[in-house]
Amino acid sequence: MNSKALSQSISALKANPARTVLTTLGIVIGIATVIMVLAAGAGFRSLVDQQLAAWGTDTLFVETRVPPTTKNRANIGASSADLSRATSTVQITSFKTSDLDELKKLGNVADDYGIAIGQAVASYRDNAKSVIYYGVGAEMFGIDKHTLQSGRFFTKAEDTGASQVAILGSNIAKDLFAQDDPIGKLVRVGNLNFQVIGIYAPQGALSGGGDDTLYMPLVTAQKKMLGINYIVVGVVQLKDVNLAEATAENIRQTLRRLHSINDPVKDDFSVTTQAQAMSTFNTIFGGITALLIAIAAISLVVGGVGIMNIMYVIVTERTAEIGLKKALGAKNADILGEFLIESVLVTVLGGILGIILGAILSWLVAVVAKASGLEWVFVVPFYAILIAVGVSGAIGISFGVLPARAAAKLDPIEALRYE
Repeated sequence: MNSKALSQSISALKANPARTVLTTLGIVIGIATVIMVLAAGAGFRSLVDQQLAAWGTDTLFVETRVPPTTKNRANIGASSADLSRATSTVQITSFKTSDLDELKKLGNVADDYGIAIGQAVASYRDNAKSVIYYGVGAEMFGIDKHTLQSGRFFTKAEDTGASQVAILGSNIAKDLFAQDDPIGKLVRVGNLNFQVIGIYAPQGALSGGGDDTLYMPLVTAQKKMLGINYIVVGVVQLKDVNLAEATAENIRQTLRRLHSINDPVKDDFSVTTQAQAMSTFNTIFGGITALLIAIAAISLVVGGVGIMNIMYVIVTERTAEIGLKKALGAKNADILGEFLIESVLVTVLGGILGIILGAILSWLVAVVAKASGLEWVFVVPFYAILIAVGVSGAIGISFGVLPARAAAKLDPIEALRYE
C-alpha cells in the first residue's frame, strides 16, 4: 500500500468528519446486526446445550404417535408428548410400562422411565394455581440431571405403591407457598391431597415448563388422577451414546413386535434421539439466522451504495485536484489507488464501529436474557469478527472501484478546466 496515498486518504476523511460518519452509518448498522445475530446464536446454542445436558445427553425419547391413517391426525399432529396432545379426543393407549420393561432388555439400554401427563388445580390454603402434573417413574431421578433445591425424590416403593407425594417446580412452590417452607406440607391437586417432599431448583425458561410442573409417582397419576394404564412418553437412557441410532432402530423393531405392527407407516410411536432433536433445532435456527443475516446484508448493500454515491461526489469535488496531480506526473494507478484506499478505509472504519456496537448490543441481550432467568453465555465468536472485517473490506473494494476508476480515467486537461 502506498503510504503517501494512505496519508492523503486519511486527510481527506478528516477534512469532512460529518460526511465520513454518515457514509459509514449503513455499514455500522449492517455489521452490528451481523455481529449481534451470530453472538446471540452462539449464546442460544449454549443455552440449548445446557438444557439438553440437564435432561441427559445419553437419552432418547419414545412418544406416542397417531398413525397417519387415523382420520383425526390433522387435528392433533404426530406426537403426544405435550398436554394438548395427551388429552386429545384421539388417545394412543398401547404404550405401557411393560413395553419399557422389554426395552430394558436391549443391550445398550441402561434404564428407562415412563411419563403420564395431566392438568389440575393445585391449592394450598387460599392460594390456587392451574398446573400441569407429570406422573413419572422413580427411575427418572437416576437419569434426569436436574437438582433439588430442598427435600428428596420419591422412591420406587412410593411409585409402585401409588403414594400421594409430590415434588414441585420452583415457580409452583413460590406461587402456592410464598415464603413458607413447602416441605412436609399438604397441597391439594384436583381432589387429592399430596405431601410435598421436594422442590426442584429453578430450571430456566427453556426447561419445557419444568419450573411450573408438579411431579408425582407414575402409578399415582395413572390410577388415582387419570384413571389410565398407559403412558405417553418414555425416556430411555443409553449405555453408549455412540450407538444411539442403532438402539433407536432396535427400539422401533421391539415396539412394532409388541404392538403387532407390520407396516412402519402405522407406527403408534416415534423414537427421537438427542442428535435428531439437535438436528431439527439446528435446521430451524439455521434458517432463522440466515434470514436475519439476509436482512443485515440488505443494510450492508444500502451502505455500500451510499459509499459509492459519496465517492462519486468526492471525485466531482476534487476533479481539479485530480487534473493537477495527473499534470504533475501522477499515473492512473496512483489516482485509482488513492480513491480506492479512501473507500476501503471508510468501510473498515464502519466495520470496526459495527463490531463494537454489535458487541455492546449482544451484551445487552445477554443481560436481558439472564434477568429473565436464562443461563445465557455472552460471547462474540471470533468467526463473526472475521466475517465483519472481511465483508466491510469487500464492500469498500466492490463499491469503491467504480468511482475510483472514474477518477483515474479523467482527462488531465479537462479536469484542470473543471470549476
